Amino acid sequence: MNMLTLFKNADVYTPEHIGRKDILTGGGKILAIADHIEPPIGVECEVISADGLKAVPGFIDSHVHIAGAGGEGGPATRTPELQLSMLIEAGVTTVIGCLGTDGMTRSVESVLMKAKGLRAEGVSSWIYTGSYQVPTPTITGDVGRDIALIEEVIGVGEIALSDHRSSWPNTDELIRLVEHARVGGMLGGKAGIVNIHLGDQEDPFIPMYQVIERSHNMLKLTQFLPTHCNRNDYTLESAKEFAKRGGYIDITTSSYPYFPEYEVKPSKCIPMLLEAGIPIEKITFSSDACGSLPGFDENGNLVKLEMGLPSANFRELIDAVYQEGVPLETALKVLTSNPADILKLNQKGRIAVGKDADIVFIDDKRIYHVLAMGRFMMKDAIILKKGSYEK
Repeated sequence: MNMLTLFKNADVYTPEHIGRKDILTGGGKILAIADHIEPPIGVECEVISADGLKAVPGFIDSHVHIAGAGGEGGPATRTPELQLSMLIEAGVTTVIGCLGTDGMTRSVESVLMKAKGLRAEGVSSWIYTGSYQVPTPTITGDVGRDIALIEEVIGVGEIALSDHRSSWPNTDELIRLVEHARVGGMLGGKAGIVNIHLGDQEDPFIPMYQVIERSHNMLKLTQFLPTHCNRNDYTLESAKEFAKRGGYIDITTSSYPYFPEYEVKPSKCIPMLLEAGIPIEKITFSSDACGSLPGFDENGNLVKLEMGLPSANFRELIDAVYQEGVPLETALKVLTSNPADILKLNQKGRIAVGKDADIVFIDDKRIYHVLAMGRFMMKDAIILKKGSYEK
């Protein structure tokens, strides 16, 4: 049974800053937020002082290779599955899994089962069906059917565009993919989003513009969630135009500092985009964790290989606040309310009565407590819950 927990005197960011409040949680939900709450009489209730701590919504990492990925350098370069503790130490209480480059020897089913496992271990998890390739692998034979029929599937991706590992789908193929994802989302009450991997080609957004034009604007740019928008200066510049036309921008946090010679540091992206007139609601962060981060030379040969971690999200969030001067309530949105709204995760992304009790308590630049669905996963900076095979 999930007993009541009362946090006293937390500095609350919903992500909007509402000042010092008490927060009562129980049954996996946020039950009350007020200036002062007394422990309920006759009910078991743990009272915890949050004095000196900031309470923020649990982070949503919307692009993680939860069942492993990689392999660009051969079988020995396949990355391992995500471990639960990697999420907890990063304050991530909701994760979206995806397949990635290898839609040939890995399967969407393995990503689905990993998501089910993470749910059983105490965090919230959904997935994208598909992989880089088009036609893309699915579970039921169609991306729309996967989204409509399978609880954990909320969209399709990551589909590779403008990349030497892409299958280079034509406009008609992309329209069909987007339309099926959209209808599947409508039928299943989900986002039906198409998560796009952007490669290094100049103006990688052109295929998405062509979809909108060919569909006579019946399809919208908001059907896409393009990621790796900070992979170089010119892609970020193109992303500004994409957002001004109505689209979303996802910034990858893990690839910095591995490729500082051309990656734009994620923390710097927020003020750069805001200065360009992009609404903060159009911007998200994701880690690309457990995905391989390969570097290729001009001939397409693999010359470098790293692996992403969820902890990059919090690192770049803190840098945005303390190094770039972005207000915390603004910076928080890229990891909380924005992905929740874009992906239609209605119980996530905000500290509010009735929402899931996913709350992270931070002490300046450190994560102190992590609650997922009202249960402590980290307490006093000590991880309490690890995965089944973690030591």
